[in-house]
Amino acid sequence: MVVSESAQQMIVVGKISGVYGVRGWCKVFSHTEPRDNILMYSPWYLRKGNTWQTAEVIEGRQQGKGIIVHLQGCDDRDAAAALMGTEVAIKPEQRASLAADEYYWSDLIGCQVETVDGVNLGHIERMMETGANDVIVVVGERERLIPFVQGNVVVEVDIAARRIRVDWDPDF
Repeated sequence: MVVSESAQQMIVVGKISGVYGVRGWCKVFSHTEPRDNILMYSPWYLRKGNTWQTAEVIEGRQQGKGIIVHLQGCDDRDAAAALMGTEVAIKPEQRASLAADEYYWSDLIGCQVETVDGVNLGHIERMMETGANDVIVVVGERERLIPFVQGNVVVEVDIAARRIRVDWDPDF
């Protein structure tokens, strides 16, 4: 089934990266953490060109360090090979609910970041995971790496307004 959704409504959670066996199983590179969380979602939305197509996950599992899946209608190696390079996405409403002080990275990316004094630092281009805490990569007149530590550094997160206020020296 072809779905006419804008790319902004979809959340890319992985990519079909190869074939596994001769019965239509696909290797999947997962962006979820942990990696096998991608298997919690169904249907998947696969991007072919500029259109999204739904795909039901029949079965899936972790195989070594990767993930393999069998999708409905993908019953041989040729069908699986035709899906290689296809992005795997879900709709935002498929995600699990979070606590009030938890956020999905996909919701934070693109948010404007300003200091508590109202100085605009730019927008969040991406997130990084470090051993101690997550880091927001803010791009404005220059790139800044700001630790995502709620209470100390991150003072307010307003997803609806797409704004984050931080206690951060703009010269740093």
